[in-house]
Amino acid sequence: MANTLQFITIALFLCISTLKIQAQENYPFVVKKIDTYLNEGVANGFNGAVLIERNGKVILNKGYGRANKAKNISNSPNTIFDIGSNTKQFTGAAILKLAQQNKLKLTDSLHNFFDNLPVDKKNITIHQLLTHTSGFQESLDSDFKLISTNDFFNNVFNSKLFQQPGAKFNYSNIGYSILARIIELTSTMDYENFLQQFLFKPSGMTQTGYLLPKWNIQNLANGYNRNILDQGSTIDRYIEDGQVSWNLKGNGGINSTSNDLLLWKKAINSNKILPKNLLQKWIQPYTREINHYYGYGWGIYNTNDKVIYHNGGNGAFTHTIIWNMTQDYFIIYASNSSSPKIENVAYEIEKTVKNGSYLPKEIKKNPYLFVMSFIEKHKTNDSDKLLRLIKGEYRADFKSSEVLNRLGYMTMRSEKNSHWSIELFKLNALLFENDANVWDSLGDGYIAKGNKEEAIKSFEKAIELGSDETLKKLRNND
Repeated sequence: MANTLQFITIALFLCISTLKIQAQENYPFVVKKIDTYLNEGVANGFNGAVLIERNGKVILNKGYGRANKAKNISNSPNTIFDIGSNTKQFTGAAILKLAQQNKLKLTDSLHNFFDNLPVDKKNITIHQLLTHTSGFQESLDSDFKLISTNDFFNNVFNSKLFQQPGAKFNYSNIGYSILARIIELTSTMDYENFLQQFLFKPSGMTQTGYLLPKWNIQNLANGYNRNILDQGSTIDRYIEDGQVSWNLKGNGGINSTSNDLLLWKKAINSNKILPKNLLQKWIQPYTREINHYYGYGWGIYNTNDKVIYHNGGNGAFTHTIIWNMTQDYFIIYASNSSSPKIENVAYEIEKTVKNGSYLPKEIKKNPYLFVMSFIEKHKTNDSDKLLRLIKGEYRADFKSSEVLNRLGYMTMRSEKNSHWSIELFKLNALLFENDANVWDSLGDGYIAKGNKEEAIKSFEKAIELGSDETLKKLRNND
C-alpha cells in the first residue's frame, strides 16, 4: 500500500510538473496571440498599455498606440494613466494601515470622526463605507468641480441616503471620499501624503499619485474620449487647479504606470504593506452584487479561483486590474481612448491567459470613430455609402439618434469637418424621422450655415412632432 501511494504521489508530481512546463513553454504562443490582438486593435481605436505576469514572471509589458497624438508620443510601460476607481484599493489599504497602527477600528462609526451629524448618518461604520453598504448615493457632482472641504461634507451629510445603512451593496464614490477624510482626520496628514509615506514609498512607486510625485511629464497620457476628443491629462488639470477635488479624492483620479502597479502587487504579496491578517481582510468577500462580491476596495470572484479585480474610468481613460491568486497571474490593462468597445478588452486578455486556445473577440471601432474615420476619407456626396454601412455592418451601434446627433454638433464646431455637419444631421433624420430632437438639431445645423429657410422647415417639423424645446428656443430668439 505504501509503495502504491508513493507511486501515485510521484506520478501526480510528474504530471503537475509536466503541465507547468507545458504551460511555460506555451507562454510565447499566448503572448504572441495577445500582442497581435492588441496591435490589430490599435487601428480600431485602442491606445494603452498591458502588463501580464504569470507565475512570478512578466510575460508581456508593452504600450500600444499613442499617449499623445499631437506630439506623436507612444504608449509604454512607463506611460502615466488615470486609473480611475482603482484608487479605491489604496484607500482600503490605507484604512487597514491605520487599523494596524491602532488609530481606528473598522467598527468605528461616523460620529467618532465628524460632529453634528444627522441621525441617519451617525452610526454608519467604516466597514459599511468600505463595502459600499453605507447607503450613500454614488456621487453628488462632477469629478473636477472644486468645492471646499466644509461645503463638500455638509452637502454629503445633508444628502438623502439611497438606502438603509447595511441593507445591501450600492456602489458609492461618496463613501470612499468620506474614508479619505477619515484618513486625514485620524493621521493628521493629507490623504495623498499618507498614501505616499505608508503605501507608495515602501513599495518603490515613484510615479503614482495626484500632485506629489515628480512626474516625468513626457510620460503623461492624454485621454481621448472614444479616441476622438482630446481631454488632456488629469495631472495637468490637478496642476492647473492646484488641488484635487473632493469629488475625486479617495474614490478615483490617481495616476500610475504599469511598472509602478507591478511594484505595488509585489509589495502586497510580500506583506511589506499589510500583515497577513489584514491582507485577508482587504480581499475578503463581504457583500454580494449580482455575480461577484466586494471587499475593501476590490471586486472579488470567489468561485473555484480566488480572483480580485477592479475597473476604473472617466470617459477618456479606462483601467482594469485582474489578479488571479489561485492560478497566479496578474493583469494590468490601461487605455487612454475610452469607449464601450474597449472596456472589456482586459477580460478578453484574461480568457486568453487562462486558455491559450481561446480566440479573443475583435476590438471594433466605436461608432463615433467609425463615422469620423469615414468622413475624413470621403466627400459629402458619399453620404449614401455611409448610410448603407450604418444600416448594415454597424446597425447595432445606431439604435438611437444619439450618436449621429452628437457627431453633427462635433463636426459643426470643427474647422476641418464642418462641411459634414448638415449631412450627418440629414442622415439622422432619415434614420429617425419621427424623432423631434433630430429635426431640431438639423435646424441648428442650417442656422450655423446661414440657411434660414431650411432651418425654419426643420424647426417646424420638430414642433409638429411635439418638441417643446424647439418652441422655447424660437420664442427666446424672438
